[in-house]
Amino acid sequence: MTLRIRLDLAYQGTGFAGWSRQPSLRTVQGVLEGALATLFRRQGSAPRLVVAGRTDAGVHAAGQVAHIDVDPDAFEDVTRPKRGGSGGRPAPDPYGVLVRRLTGILGSSDDDLVVRAARRAPDGFDARFSAVWRRYAYRIADLGAEHDPLQRHRTVWYPRSLDAESMDVAAQTLLGLGDFAAFCKPREEATTIRTLQSYRWRRDDDGVLVAALQADAFCHSMVRALVGACLAVGEGRLDVSGPAELMQAGERTSAFKVLPAKGLTLTEVGYPADEELADRAEQTRARRELHADGVVG
Repeated sequence: MTLRIRLDLAYQGTGFAGWSRQPSLRTVQGVLEGALATLFRRQGSAPRLVVAGRTDAGVHAAGQVAHIDVDPDAFEDVTRPKRGGSGGRPAPDPYGVLVRRLTGILGSSDDDLVVRAARRAPDGFDARFSAVWRRYAYRIADLGAEHDPLQRHRTVWYPRSLDAESMDVAAQTLLGLGDFAAFCKPREEATTIRTLQSYRWRRDDDGVLVAALQADAFCHSMVRALVGACLAVGEGRLDVSGPAELMQAGERTSAFKVLPAKGLTLTEVGYPADEELADRAEQTRARRELHADGVVG
């Protein structure tokens, strides 16, 4: 019997070579699993993370979700109050203790990875396969926007003026279920069929252009390619119908550039009601196994 724990995470991607563990490279998974190994060092093997969406090198996250499976006795051991007890006070929440102790270990690194919350996962929950959507934001400070140095790690500075209204119109033409091969980096035997549920552009109060995109899942480099296609519209290099026409062609093209990772943030992951989690995970897993596919940001 194991205990499944949901972890809510945030990180600045600048110092990471992506999410997935890689030999000799600093990754989000590697750093967090290293902290878990330190915490569970006396309880046997360290827990392994399952994540909602594997982000690329340099991509940030404000609402990443992962889960771990642990032995209940091991979890009780690592969250037990320190010697001296609780002094007659109510026992602390063990999930809050887990967050505090992981934070203490992670605090010795670069403070660019935070465990925001931990809780017991509902029955049937799977961080990856139960998700029904992922939401991303992309920030561009064009010629007319405020270039705030405090936001430089999550904003692309672009040296020309962009037409936000045209970019938003173009984005709307891409919505729905379709083959996004023109906007995905090819992976052998992986499907490029996705449902783009929403895609809008707006300007913040400081003039920064912000794209908000939501889909059931995104294939490799898809968000940054979709943003690049609309940027080409905003610059006048493509008509507003251009991105949809490229999508229909179904092939990678040089008509636009895939934008840098630094402007991209995973903001939220959506899940169904608790009673629907197991069915959702089963359905998604069946599709992913059929196409030998993975979910990436």
